[in-house]
Amino acid sequence: MVCRRLLTCVVLGVWSSLMVPAVAAPPADAADSLRILVEASADRLALARQVALSKWDSGAAVEDGGREAVVIMSAVSQGEGQGLERIWVAGVFRAQIEANKLVQYGLLADWNRGGAAPDHAPVDLVRDVRPQLDVAQKAMMAALPGVASLRTRKSCRAEVAAAVGDYLYRRQLPAGTLDAIALDRALAGVCGG
Repeated sequence: MVCRRLLTCVVLGVWSSLMVPAVAAPPADAADSLRILVEASADRLALARQVALSKWDSGAAVEDGGREAVVIMSAVSQGEGQGLERIWVAGVFRAQIEANKLVQYGLLADWNRGGAAPDHAPVDLVRDVRPQLDVAQKAMMAALPGVASLRTRKSCRAEVAAAVGDYLYRRQLPAGTLDAIALDRALAGVCGG
């Protein structure tokens, strides 16, 4: 739901905060790591627009199983070096990829319905976008060890949802938008699903 009036947003915000059960705050280091992970994930998702523009121009498919496998295996390898479980790291990055594809599909569908993509300079996926994706991946990998303990908590989903909600609030991004939904999807892997 998108709030169109400030009073409605405030009332809905207060009402929804009353409906959410209280979640014990994680230790400061886990909370900081989760905040960093959410921000890095959002930075990674912000690049989906550039990826979609590149694919619009080239006619390439959104699905790229080979590239997805490379990204996941790279993350798994880095995670092993940090003592992280392979399956968990793979799930975290699979969720990242699925969220990125969600944004790409949404944008491409909008542009197809409109008959054109927005005016843009050519986007070189390999030269321009992948180095930025690598930076986001490094930030995520740095945060994952501090977040690993969350996945065993019953409150994991609530803590991740609260961290995403905090990010959206700080950035003044409304819930229910493609970007917000994609960010929720991107972080679904933290709790194993």
